[in-house]
Amino acid sequence: MSAAVEQAPDERILQTSPLRRLLSRPELGSVVGALAVLLFFAVAADGFLRASSISTVLYASSTIGIMAVPVALLMIGGEFDLSAGVLVTSSALISSMFSYQMTANTWVGVGVSLLVTLAVGAFNGFVLTRTKLPSFIVTLGTFLMLTGMNLGFTKLVDGTVSTKTIADMEGFRSARAVFASTLTVGGVDFKITIIWWLALVAIASWILLRTRAGNWIFAVGGNPDAARAVGVPVARTKIGLYTGVAFGAWISGQHLLFSFDAVQSGEGVGNELIYIIAAVIGGCLITGGYGSAVGSAVGALIFGMTSKGIVFAEWNPDWFKFFLGAMLLLATLLNTWVRKRAEATA
Repeated sequence: MSAAVEQAPDERILQTSPLRRLLSRPELGSVVGALAVLLFFAVAADGFLRASSISTVLYASSTIGIMAVPVALLMIGGEFDLSAGVLVTSSALISSMFSYQMTANTWVGVGVSLLVTLAVGAFNGFVLTRTKLPSFIVTLGTFLMLTGMNLGFTKLVDGTVSTKTIADMEGFRSARAVFASTLTVGGVDFKITIIWWLALVAIASWILLRTRAGNWIFAVGGNPDAARAVGVPVARTKIGLYTGVAFGAWISGQHLLFSFDAVQSGEGVGNELIYIIAAVIGGCLITGGYGSAVGSAVGALIFGMTSKGIVFAEWNPDWFKFFLGAMLLLATLLNTWVRKRAEATA
């Protein structure tokens, strides 16, 4: 041919562009935000970067992150759970009251709590998929029922709004070692919840990025009708996601119980919003089909740095919710901008 033929760029090269891959990551905005928060409190709060302070921040982040990870997967699947906060308390109450009233080894109560908590999660998913009701309605109903049951059963069984101590029961020490122990590394104490948190992030990331179930989650959250048309088990996937949230609630509930050996029945109300906020700050969309487990972990880390950074800076903690709301808006705007840039470079 006499004339040179202009060839279009190879699409495979575009797909492997480092810039495009970076911009397409859901957690990019939250990572930028986390670095900004870290630098801000490193300057504003004396001692924020001390090893003991970092341990405190990581612990605060882990207590949110353990729940934020499965909540993020659920949001990627296009749903959310308003009962997640009180389900943590329900899990702790069941474990405590069953062990105490049945005078059983505390591990028996832990096992019963796991079964009941997973059943509640499966119930949410089953009702949602069978009735086609919005997750807001289904989980709001579960939230109200659990709130009432937590208070009612605790008063009925123990006569007060809190459970009896189980610190002297067989199995308590070993259960505390699993759910609420402290590990010393380099002379600094770290709570075991940090290990649970990182393990859940790793497992959730593997599921999302390396398994067929991960593809199902993204497909269900993006377009459930189209997913169903190509053979994705939509109902089973959503039930599994709600069961995953319940599993996170069980871990958090056992940590709550074995940290203090007694539980207040009114705890947990409002925490579900914090889990959702952490997932959204981490890049998850309310509409579903987009997000990552790592992003939810970064969102929880931002929450931990802010909550403890305000304390280290000796500011009035009454302003914490203001900062949290501002971060939510800024993170959402930043994530939207990053996503548009990723689409523009596609």
